[in-house]
Amino acid sequence: MATDSATIETTTEIKHSQFTRKWKMPALFFCLTLLTTFLFGAGLFGRFQPMMLIAGDGMLIRESVILGWLEGVLYMACVIAILLSHELGHFVATLKYRIPSTYPIFLPSPLMIGTFGAVIAMDGRKADRKEIFDIGIAGPLAGLVICIPVLMIGISRLDIDASAPSFLSIQVPWIVKLLAPISSNNGDVPWLIPLEQVNPMFLAGWVGLFVTGLNMMPVSQLDGGHVTYTIFGRAAHWIARGFMVAVIATMTYFESYNLMIMVVLVMFMGPDHPPTRDDSVRLGKTRTILGLISLVIPILCFPPEIVVINTELLDTINNVARP
Repeated sequence: MATDSATIETTTEIKHSQFTRKWKMPALFFCLTLLTTFLFGAGLFGRFQPMMLIAGDGMLIRESVILGWLEGVLYMACVIAILLSHELGHFVATLKYRIPSTYPIFLPSPLMIGTFGAVIAMDGRKADRKEIFDIGIAGPLAGLVICIPVLMIGISRLDIDASAPSFLSIQVPWIVKLLAPISSNNGDVPWLIPLEQVNPMFLAGWVGLFVTGLNMMPVSQLDGGHVTYTIFGRAAHWIARGFMVAVIATMTYFESYNLMIMVVLVMFMGPDHPPTRDDSVRLGKTRTILGLISLVIPILCFPPEIVVINTELLDTINNVARP
C-alpha cells in the first residue's frame, strides 16, 4: 500500500536555500522506485507465491521475475506515469506562483506495491489561500488524467473468469464500478478481484486511485486538507477532527484497519492545516465549486477494503510449512 504523495508544507522557519532544487537525490530515488516497482510487477505477474518466501526458494523467486518481466515493465511504466503526473501537477503550480519547492521525490518500497508514493516539499508560508488551493488540487486532477485511461484499459483486459485460488484479493472502489459499463464487454466487474485476475494496467490504475483517494482525505496537509482549508477556513480543523473520529470509530466497529496508514500519517503531520500567507484572498465561485466536487474523490477512489486475505489458503501454506 502506498503512503501519502501530497505536497508537504512546513510551519516552521525555513531558509530559502533548503528548497534549492537539487537533482541527485530525487534522481537516485526515482531510479530505485523504477527498480522496486518493476520487481514487484514482474514477481507478481510471474506468479510469485508467498510459499516461495516461506520455503526460502531463491531460484523460484528469480524465475518468477524472469517470467513476468514484460508485465513488470508495463506495471512500472503505468505506476510511475500516474505518480509523476500527480507530482508534476503540484510542481508546475509551485513554479507558476513562484513558491520555493523541491523536485518530486519518489519513495521506493521493496514490498507491497513497489512504492510508497512520491512527495514534494514546498514553503507553504509564501502561498496565499488561492495559491494553496491551486497547488493542492492540481496534483490529484493531473494524476487522474493519466490514471483513468490506464484503468479503463485495464478493466477491458480483466480476466474475470479466472478461477485459480489467490492468497490475496483486492477490492475495487466505486469509480471502477462506474467505469466498467464503458470499459468492459461484460459491463461489470466484481467487488472483490483475486490477484490472479488482474493485469498490470488494472493494478496500476487501482494503485493510482488508492493514492489519489488517500491524498484527498480532508485532513492535515494532504491535498484534500489543502482544499478543505481554503474553502472552509479554520472550520476545516473541526472537519478534520470529525473525519478522524469517524474513521477510527468505523475501523473499530468493523474490525477493519485498512485506513491505519492515513491515521498514522495524520498523527505524524498533525490534523490541522496551518494558515496561508493571506487567508483573506477570495477563491471565487469556480474554484469553490471545483473544490467541493473534488471532496467526493475519496468516496469514489478509495476502496472500502484494500486487500482481503484468503485465510483458508494461508492455513494450507502454514500446514505445509510445518515440519
